[in-house]
Amino acid sequence: MHVSEGGVEIEVPDARDGASAGTGDDVFYNPTQELNRDITAAVLRSFREREPRAESYLDAMAASGIRGVRAAAEGYDVTCADLDTDAVELAQSNLDRAGNGGEAVHRNANALMYDSVFDVVDLDPFGTPMPFADPAFANTRDLVCVTATDTAPLCGAHQKSGIRKYGCLPQNTDYHPEMGLRTLLGAMVRTAARYDKAAVPILSHATRHYARAYLELDERATKADELLESTGFVYHCEDCLHREAERSLIAHPPESCANCDSTRILEAGPIWLGPVSEPAFAEAVRDEVTEDFGTAKRARKLLDTLAVELDTPTHFDQHRLCKLWGRSASKMETFLETLREAGYDATPAHYHGTAFKTDATVAEIREATAALDPEA
Repeated sequence: MHVSEGGVEIEVPDARDGASAGTGDDVFYNPTQELNRDITAAVLRSFREREPRAESYLDAMAASGIRGVRAAAEGYDVTCADLDTDAVELAQSNLDRAGNGGEAVHRNANALMYDSVFDVVDLDPFGTPMPFADPAFANTRDLVCVTATDTAPLCGAHQKSGIRKYGCLPQNTDYHPEMGLRTLLGAMVRTAARYDKAAVPILSHATRHYARAYLELDERATKADELLESTGFVYHCEDCLHREAERSLIAHPPESCANCDSTRILEAGPIWLGPVSEPAFAEAVRDEVTEDFGTAKRARKLLDTLAVELDTPTHFDQHRLCKLWGRSASKMETFLETLREAGYDATPAHYHGTAFKTDATVAEIREATAALDPEA
């Protein structure tokens, strides 16, 4: 099967959605991850401007080799690794066909990362990336790119699995995509810190069935300590949806909700509470999205949102709030503008169409937008 993506062409035996069809026993191309790969290509272009010395790139789980082929097209010295001999042969064939260099090797990804040093490492496994995180942060120089497709453990829907894999307590809330992303980022930051490295999130998003993060490495232990201070806990009221965040390595949950006095408080953490993206880098990545990207329109829209998204630890769902308050939902633009006119910061959030971020509390949101209720 012939596939064209992002200005490169490869041959694959099969194309299907790996999230819904399972891993299978064969090598396949996943078309639903094209947005992920398009943004990755734009990140690689932007990161070269940020860190000109970054030259080597490892696709640690090569499969068809599409990520490696696209990285090679951006001028990186590419290595594709896989334990499946068919995948190695296919990846090498696709690298050779593209003509931009690159080598496919039959190696265990962890063994290869411990044996070698790469400027950029890309982890895109089926499920959790945690089994590969230690060697990635131990030996990578500049940038670790991570995909996690195990969204149920990440967001707390499969809580015990999330606890085992990510070393924290995730909770299944109405902002579950962000819970998953921040669970992933918290685990990555803590893993890197074990090697006296800071893994700084410069771009992250939760899209469909996966979370994706790009973490720039800083080898100062003091910077790692600084990042750990941006991890902590979220306390969420199940009755009124009020939530608070605490930056701490030790949880101090409130006995009751500060808004409604309910004692039904969910505690989640430790998760990442800092920024999930750098606005300037998101803008730079957006500018590198070109028309030969199959998801160019979607990628630009996502990156535009990430560039202005307010830095708060959780987002709200407008429809969820309005249902709780017995109201009809208004247009999102009108809703956010009303919050701004009341003196609060408010932006759309990239997680879904009715998601927004604000520095207002639940009580303040309700009061500020009360006039939007036609029955008020």
